[in-house]
Amino acid sequence: MFNKDFNTLMFLNFLLISTAYLLGSLSSAILICNILGLSDPRLGGSGNPGTTNVMRLHGKRAAFLTLLGDVLKGIIPVLIAKVISNSEFIIALCGLAAFLGHIFPIYFKFKGGKGVATLIGVLFATHWFLGATYVLTWIITAFIFRYSSLAALIAATLMPIYAYFSEQESQYIISLTLITAILFWRHKTNIRNLIDKKEDKIGKAKN
Repeated sequence: MFNKDFNTLMFLNFLLISTAYLLGSLSSAILICNILGLSDPRLGGSGNPGTTNVMRLHGKRAAFLTLLGDVLKGIIPVLIAKVISNSEFIIALCGLAAFLGHIFPIYFKFKGGKGVATLIGVLFATHWFLGATYVLTWIITAFIFRYSSLAALIAATLMPIYAYFSEQESQYIISLTLITAILFWRHKTNIRNLIDKKEDKIGKAKN
C-alpha cells in the first residue's frame, strides 16, 4: 500500500513538473505573431522571441499580448502545483521548470527567450510580494538608468534577498538563486553591450 501511494505521488510530481515545462515551452512571441499574421520575431531585430523584440518589430498590441502570454506561462503552472501539491519543493520546481521551458522550449529546438516575463509570472504565483517587488525594482531601475536589461538583472539579483527577508521557504530562495544565475547567462550579450555602452536605452529609436 505504501509503495503504491509513493509511486502515485512520484508520478503526480513528475506530471506537475513536466506540465510546467511544457507550458513554459510555448513561445508567446512566435504564436502571437503567427496568429496576427506578423513576421517571426526570431527573423528580425535582436532575434529574441520576447516582448522587447516584438515591441520593436510589431508595436504595442503584439508586445502586450506576448507579455501577457509569457507571464501567464509562469503563473498557471505554479498555481496548479499549489492546488494539487502540498510540497513547497515541488511548487518551487514547477516555477523553475516553467522558466526553463521558456528559455529552452522543446517545441522550438530549445531556442527560446530570456525569461524575464515568465519569471514575473512565477514570482506573482509564488507570493504576491515577490512579484510586486520585482516589478517595482524594475520600474525604479529602468527609470534611473533607462536600460531594460539592466533593470531586469538588478531586480532578479535582489529576488533571493527579498525572498529571504520576507521569510519565504528555503526551496524558493534556492530556486530564485538558480533562476537569477541562468538569467545572467541568458543576458550575456546584453551585459557585454552594457559594458561597451552599446546597449539600446528605453525609448531610444534604433538606427
